[in-house]
Amino acid sequence: QVQLVESGGGLVQAGGSLTLSCAASGRTFYNLAVGWFRQTPGKEREFVATLSWSTGITRYADSVKGRFTISKNSARDTIYLQLNNLKPEDTAVYYCAVGRFSVIWSEYNYWGQGTQVTVSS
Repeated sequence: QVQLVESGGGLVQAGGSLTLSCAASGRTFYNLAVGWFRQTPGKEREFVATLSWSTGITRYADSVKGRFTISKNSARDTIYLQLNNLKPEDTAVYYCAVGRFSVIWSEYNYWGQGTQVTVSS
C-alpha cells in the first residue's frame, strides 16, 4: 500500500509562487511515475506534470510549461511541484499520484488527499 501526503498549498497573489510537496511511503517507486493533477468543482481532474522515478524524465501540460517544475528527493521519497508565475486559472485542488508514466489520471493507482491552491487576481 502506498501513502501520499501533500502539503504546501495556500493563498497567493497572481504572479506569486508556491512549492507543493508530496511525501510518499509504503513501497519502492523505481518502476513507477509520480504525477500531479488538479481539479476544480464541476470539472474533470486535469493533468499537470509527471516524473518517471527511475529515469527522471518529465512531462508537463502545455498550460503550465515554463512555469511549473516537478522534481524529487529520492532520499526522502518526496516529490515537489514548484509553481511560479501563478495565475487565477491555476486555482484548484492539487493531487499527487503514483502509477504509470502517463497524462491520464486513471493510469495512477494511488492518490493523496489533495492540497488547495488559490490564486487571487
